[in-house]
Formats: sequence, structure tokens, C-alpha cells
Amino acid sequence: MAVNLVNVENVSKVYGTRALLDGVSLGVSEGDRIGVVGRNGDGKTTLIRMLAKLEETDTGRVTHSGGLRLGVLTQHDSLDPAATVRHEVIGDMADHEWAGNAKVRDVLTGLFGGLDLPGFPKGLDTVIGPLSGGERRRIALAKLLIEEQDLIVLDEPTNHLDVEGIAWLARHLQNRRSALVCVTHDRWFLDQVCTRMWDVQRGDVYEYEGGYSDYVFARAERERIAATEEAKRQNLVRKELAWLRRGAPARTSKPRFRVEAANELIADVPPPRDSSELMKFASSRLGKTVFDLEDITVQAGPKVLLKHVTWQLGPGDRIGLVGVNGAGKTSLLRAMAQAARTEGEEQPAAGRIAVGRTVKLAYLSQEVAELDPALRVLEAVQQVRERVDLGKGREMTAGQLCETFGFNKEKQWTPVGDLSGGERRRLQLLRLLMDEPNVLFLDEPTNDLDIETLTQLEDVLDGWPGSMIVISHDRFFVERTTDRVFALLGDGALRMLPRGIDEYLERRQRMEEAVAEKTAAAAPKPAGAEKSAADQRAAKKELQKIERQLDKVSEKEAKLHARIADNATDFAKVAELDAQLRDLAGEREELELRWLELAEDA
Repeated sequence: MAVNLVNVENVSKVYGTRALLDGVSLGVSEGDRIGVVGRNGDGKTTLIRMLAKLEETDTGRVTHSGGLRLGVLTQHDSLDPAATVRHEVIGDMADHEWAGNAKVRDVLTGLFGGLDLPGFPKGLDTVIGPLSGGERRRIALAKLLIEEQDLIVLDEPTNHLDVEGIAWLARHLQNRRSALVCVTHDRWFLDQVCTRMWDVQRGDVYEYEGGYSDYVFARAERERIAATEEAKRQNLVRKELAWLRRGAPARTSKPRFRVEAANELIADVPPPRDSSELMKFASSRLGKTVFDLEDITVQAGPKVLLKHVTWQLGPGDRIGLVGVNGAGKTSLLRAMAQAARTEGEEQPAAGRIAVGRTVKLAYLSQEVAELDPALRVLEAVQQVRERVDLGKGREMTAGQLCETFGFNKEKQWTPVGDLSGGERRRLQLLRLLMDEPNVLFLDEPTNDLDIETLTQLEDVLDGWPGSMIVISHDRFFVERTTDRVFALLGDGALRMLPRGIDEYLERRQRMEEAVAEKTAAAAPKPAGAEKSAADQRAAKKELQKIERQLDKVSEKEAKLHARIADNATDFAKVAELDAQLRDLAGEREELELRWLELAEDA
């Protein structure tokens, strides 16, 4: 039977006049992998902070099991700005010790791209103070994952990670023994990692079995039976449910409740979007030419990002753009946007971008545009337009579109200066769509948006008739809103990926393996040190064997430490156990030295 790690009993928390949590009772047991979802401001972060005893409850209590080893990643790190990355992440471990530890190597490679931290000016010896928030967050995450815990609590762990980093983190957490409670808006990540869901809504927490896809099915059934949610909200759930049920890419989770009920729910729901119909409508709005890129070269300062790229964005094309950081995704969009703004007069470093005469571009950049803080939300939208044509006979007023984007009637009269970062992001998106563009460039549109707002945005985009390019690390959003994926792999080329993001990850892995082989082949070797391929394979095999032996030694050491603690008053027994511990330390040292020798051969 699974051991209970944390109990939350009848907990309430009030801020001002608003009850964030009202009489909530929950539990976390060994082996639990819990995803926490809900609208921004509904209390997700408050719940997990109280769970971790970082915040006091107003009523009720939170109890931890005795000796609970707890690791927490909050939205604000507590790293020492004067310390180096080595000091915070590796601590006082000797080089041979951490280099011989498979977990440490996996974490450093997965989060930083290599043991030498290639993105940091002095590698492990980089001082933390001048680093960006995203870099500091990865350091805090690495520090947490290298340690051993019974329970890990993570608040938005995928922020500042790219598609590869998120995929690595999902695999890493799947393979850990620790229980997990995780707040994230990344729906693909929830599907991969979680086996239970907590949905925080208006002071209450609803529990569901399974990952995100299962949660969508179960929530739709619960709302159908209870019939308590308004029609708009149910329609959004039904639409997302239909998309998941019809075999969306990368949906691997199996529903854990009546599939018949789910099928009944979507029997009369059309596909999320009619691509051929939207193509026709987009062509009528845009003509034949949207953006034609002819042999272009894009630079950022002296650095060449794209070389001799010829590509076309046609009417109705919905493109997802993925790639390594610094490969030129944002620079490509900026070059295209600049050509559109100057009607083709301003061109990239080489080549030419032809822009269709009817193109009306809206570009959502990663920077939130400044608005007059005294303006009300509704006024900021009405400044652009009073009504918007969404195509296919659909029209919305500024107020209706505000409600679709989560600004209820009361919130529409909130001054812009009082909005949170996520709310300003939503308002920026809303203003762009109100201007009735026929081409959309969205650069990281999901930043700071909660899952419910994301589904509302996806619903609006489903019926939006135009051409669109989306850059996002949110894999679910890319797969949900686009029809084709193109990639920048850092070699100056733009490639179409028929199998989407799965193919991108496979290509990136092959590229990294090729670079590693090339680096190893180019490294100078002492006389007589040339190794055949067979020798290298044998070395790799022995390395894996030694890593397994090191894991077993660690387990034996942990058990001996526990026995020493249990027999603390029996000096003879402690001496005997201590001798065994010293023998194990000698065995570990021999294994680590052999590992370092073999690492060169492999």
C-alpha cells in the first residue's frame, strides 16, 4: 500500500474579500504524479505553496509524513547571486564524483546541452548574479533534480525551456521514483508525466484520474451530467474533446472512464476547423501571393542565421515554426514583417521578400506593447474597432470578444495598469484580432496564459480565415492550431517536417550525436591511443555496467546509513557497519576511477 506523504485537511485561504480555497481536503501518496490546472488567479500556486508549507493556511491544516524529503521549484529562485553555477548545482562534489554520477550527467546535459554548459560564458564557473531569469530558473531546476526527494513540487517548470528541454524533463520525471505535484499550462507535458489531475476552480479542487487528455474527457462528462456550466464553456470543452478523440498528434494517453460517454458527447461536434473551406475564404481575402521568400539571407548583426532560403507562405497556410534557440525563428518573422511594413522596400541582407498587395499583417511579438495604464480594458479594445468579422458569417462586438478572452463585464472596466502580465498578454492578442488582419505572426503567444484562455484562443483561431505562423515551445498549442511544421536546425536552412515535432526531436538528437562523434574524432590522442569502433563499443558497454554498479553501491550506502542511525546506541554494531561503509567507499572510488578512464575511450 502506498505511503501517504502529505495531507491537506479542510484548508481555506482568503485574500481580501475573495476565497481562493474553501474547505479543500486532498492527499499526496508515494508514486502520485499530479498535475494542477485552473485559471490564472484561481489559487493553483497558493495551493502548492501551502502543500509545501511555504505559506500558512487561514483554516485547516497541512501535515507531512515524518522525515519527508521535499524539493520545491517556485517562480522565484533563492540562488546566491555571488555564487557560481558549480557551487549551487554540484556543491562540494569532486569532479570525478559528479562526472561519474549518471544522474548529474543526465541533468546537466538535458537542461544545459552539455557537461561544460555551452551557453554560459565560463561554464560551471559562471557567476549567477548577471544571468537572465530563464538561466537562473534552469540552474534552480538542475539543483533540485540532482538531489534525492520523496516529493517534488514544481511551479511552471517548463517556463524558459525549449521543445527539446521540455521533452527531456518529461522523460526524466517519468523515470524518477519521487512523487510529483506540478502546476503547468503545458498540456503535452501534463499528458506525458501526470497520472492524476487537480482542477482548481472558484475555491474548490476537483480530482480526476489520468493525464490532461483524460481530464478533458472526464471534465466534459462531469459538466454534461451536472449541467452547471454555461453553454459557451461547455462548447469549448466539447470542441477540445472532439479534437483529442479524433486522434490528434502525440496523444498517447488512454481514457480511464466510459469511452461510450465520450463518444456520445462528440457525436454531433464537427472537426475543430474545416481547412479546405478556410483555404477558399483565405484565398478570396488574400489572392495568390502572401509572402514569397526568394534566396534570402537573414543576419543578426554579423551572425548569419539563414542562408539562401526560398520559401512561400500561401493563403490559408497555418505554419508551426520550431528550432533551437538562436537559430533565427524570431529574426525570420521580423524580416518578413519589416518587408510588409515598408511594402517591400526594406529587404534582408540578401535575396528578396515579395509581399502580397492585400496582406494585412498582425504581429504578436514576445514584448508586451505599452498601453495607456489609465485606459479601461474595453476602451483599449474599442480604440481598435467596435466590431470584428471572424469569417464565415461570424461577427463579434468588442465586449463579446473581451468575454471570450476571459475579461468578464466587471473586468472590462479594470484599468490596464492594474492588469497582470498574463492579462496584458491576452489584451494584446485581443487588440490584434480586433484589427481584422488576414496574416498573423504569433511569437510565443502562450506565455502567461492559463489553459482555459488557451482553449478560448484556439477556438477563435480555429475559424480564423487567413495565413498564420506560430513560434511556440508549447507543443500542444502548435499541434492544435497549425497544419504543418517547419524547423530551423541551426544550419541556416528551413526544412518542412512531415511528422512534425517528433521528427524535429529525432533530427536534433541525430545532429547532437554527429557533433559528439566529430568532436571525439578531432580530439588529439596520445601515441598508441587510437581505438577501433569495436573498442569504443566495448568501452561504452563497460561504462554502462559501471554506472549500474555505482547505483547499487549508492543504494547499499543509503541502507548502511539507515542501519547506523537505527543502532546508534550499539557501539559494536555501529563499528561493524562503519567498516562496511568504508569498504563500499573504496569500491566506489575504484569504480569512479575506472569510469573516468573508460570515458576517454568511449
